[in-house]
Amino acid sequence: MKVLMFGWEFPPHITGGLGTACFGLTKGLVKHGVEVLFVVPKAYGDESQEAVRLVNASDVPILMHDPVYREYWDQITFMEIGSNLIPYVGPAEFEQMVNENTKTIETALSPVFSERFQFSGKYGHDLMTEVSRYALVGASIASSNDFDVIHAHDWLTYPAGIAAKKVSGKKLVVHMHATEYDRSGENVNSNVYDIERKGMEEADRVITVSNLTRNIVIDRYGIDPAKVFTVHNAVEPSEKTEQSDVEKHVPEKVVTFLGRITFQKGPEYFIEAAKKVLDRDPNVRFVMAGTGDLMEKMIRRVANLKIATKFHFTGFLKGDNVDKMFAMSDVYVMPSVSEPFGISPLEAMRSNVPVVISKQSGVAEVLNHVMKVDFWDIDAMADAIYGLLHYNAMTQMFQKHGTDEVDGLKWEEAAGKVAEIYKSVCNS
Repeated sequence: MKVLMFGWEFPPHITGGLGTACFGLTKGLVKHGVEVLFVVPKAYGDESQEAVRLVNASDVPILMHDPVYREYWDQITFMEIGSNLIPYVGPAEFEQMVNENTKTIETALSPVFSERFQFSGKYGHDLMTEVSRYALVGASIASSNDFDVIHAHDWLTYPAGIAAKKVSGKKLVVHMHATEYDRSGENVNSNVYDIERKGMEEADRVITVSNLTRNIVIDRYGIDPAKVFTVHNAVEPSEKTEQSDVEKHVPEKVVTFLGRITFQKGPEYFIEAAKKVLDRDPNVRFVMAGTGDLMEKMIRRVANLKIATKFHFTGFLKGDNVDKMFAMSDVYVMPSVSEPFGISPLEAMRSNVPVVISKQSGVAEVLNHVMKVDFWDIDAMADAIYGLLHYNAMTQMFQKHGTDEVDGLKWEEAAGKVAEIYKSVCNS
């Protein structure tokens, strides 16, 4: 079976869990005899192509007078979207988008319909221009390649998936990794919501990364439950970085938060819990690894609580630096307000680090040997952290059984479920 797959990022050039999930899934699909043609906005040349044939959308020309593109263009509406709604946005991009107040179809027509278009592949102020152009590229690739089914990851690629379906007549599967409600709570951007809903309505199957997300898709978007299927994420096996191989350079135990410093990830609850732990035991250090629009606010809060000498902000980490951070950690905390899944706890457990996660996360559905707390309950969070730092028997139990548990969550098994969805939709 051949799959035309659309994704916004692919390792090693990633800004969050979406790219990691795409990589793990494609590697797993190969083991089920699925051939993947993976389209990214911008390829850098150093991506792993062991499991996919990567297509750089920047290399695909658009024949701007071809009716197929003009017809699709008539269905595209340009829109300005709030910067807090763009996944994985960093401080620099955030400032750019706040300063960018208007965008018109007239100013966007030229770059979108130019014969060649160099995608940035990022989440900057020209994002919607790139999303629209990417949809046209999707139509072009679909008209000139042989495949059995289309798979689009997250809302940025849904328009491309729809365009490819209209051109080819093939079935469309969309993957919901995070909804607008996860990113923004109740303050949803209606334009992004509409793109998500349209993508799922046009799709023949919808894959969600957890039952938590499945319920949101059904209840908040009105999608037919019969076509929505949950496939939990997994974790890529790797060479574990042993604790003894990494120098901590500090005598205290280390508690880590790793993720985007945004509303969705609950960084403020981590800081408040840190204060409570430090009041009981000052010999602990806390690390917040990541970037996001709340970073400056979090730095100020740490200063106001007078815990700055015990709190560290590392900025964005990826690749080996993530493994090194886990190797230095004694406890990992994911206090997300709304987490469709959450791969980072699996990565921590893979590194033999005991984990505290919020009950409001999809990964809580598949993990048993972790501490689960409500994201808002900072007393319970502080107690969980303190317990894992001070009660060795409990920590050792979580390390032993947690490692075994996460070793059983393989991308090959997740990919097998996705492959079955492909077969069912193609035979329907």
